[in-house]
Amino acid sequence: MAKSARVGQSARESAQTSLPDLALLFLRLGTTAFGGPAAHIAMMEDEVVRRRGWMTQQEFLDLLGATNLIPGPNSTEMAIHIGHRQGGWPGLLVAGVSFILPAVLIVMAFGWAYVRYGSLPQVAGILYGVKPVIIAIVLQALWSLGKTSIKTKLLAGVAVAAVILTFLGIHELVILFGAGIIVGTWCLIRQVGRRGLTSMFSVTPLALFLSASATTTFGLWSLFLFFLKVGSVLYGSGYVLLAFIRADLVERWHWLTESQLLDAIAVGQVTPGPVFTTATFVGYMLAGPKGAMVATAGIFLPAFFFVAVSGPLVPRIRRSPTAGAFLDGVNAAALALMVVVTYQLGRAALIDITTIALALLSVVILFRFRVNSVWLIIGGAIAGWLLHGR
Repeated sequence: MAKSARVGQSARESAQTSLPDLALLFLRLGTTAFGGPAAHIAMMEDEVVRRRGWMTQQEFLDLLGATNLIPGPNSTEMAIHIGHRQGGWPGLLVAGVSFILPAVLIVMAFGWAYVRYGSLPQVAGILYGVKPVIIAIVLQALWSLGKTSIKTKLLAGVAVAAVILTFLGIHELVILFGAGIIVGTWCLIRQVGRRGLTSMFSVTPLALFLSASATTTFGLWSLFLFFLKVGSVLYGSGYVLLAFIRADLVERWHWLTESQLLDAIAVGQVTPGPVFTTATFVGYMLAGPKGAMVATAGIFLPAFFFVAVSGPLVPRIRRSPTAGAFLDGVNAAALALMVVVTYQLGRAALIDITTIALALLSVVILFRFRVNSVWLIIGGAIAGWLLHGR
């Protein structure tokens, strides 16, 4: 009982957490948090609930639930939520920036090295071995997310339809919002009948506006607007970001090649922190340090905004069956986008017997032994250098 009282008291005193303490914690997490959003969130829970007692387990779960109802990178939004709860508006900025900054600096260093040395045989060999491993890692994420996301026959049907529509060339934003509206509407019909359905369809014009707002003329402003759009509407895993980048920057506008996209994915995987720093690498490839900073600002700004707006609404949002159903539909469609982009990237990465063997071996290791993906990427890099880079 005394221990429980102490935890409750520490939670009530959470606003007294100093900004330097928040900065040090999230700088360290941002430097060491490998393994994707689930691993990042587990590390945060260990630090703020078990080690520091800043909040109770239930309070942490409430914040985690809120991140699943808004677009953007879940682990980054958790850092922002914790910072806001512990240090108010200054804490929101300090925690979020501290978690993002180490990854941004590391990825910019990778971007500089890639732009300068990317054509060297040694680097080409390393990437040759890493790309098949990336395909295996995404497949593991698909399997894990699929078991969580596809919970009903309706969601399975929505996911299949989303795959078909993606192959037919329908814009991914329309697919995501359309899936959310369909499942949310079905839930609303079952819960309260047809009353109030019209208001749900107001999201569709927003999606159409966002999908039409980008321009094919390259520039820093166009780059910023593209990643701002993605950061404002992207639900699900950070891997869904790859579908957006490929659809617009590779296929529609030809700012990147398929090979460059795979390289960006590899860098996003091998570095700690948010997977969304793939945008930093893309920006550096396209426009150097300025492009990296513009792309980073664009994709992460919406996360700060959504956390600031949604934080006070968390209790009501979590109690809404319709909001939960909308999110279920979006997640099913996001999974479908991941399936399509994995297929398309696989065709570019698996180019011979060696790369196919590396991918299959990586799948076996990931599913059988659950090895941290970073070690597999390092192994793929060494194998690629030995087999193809010397």
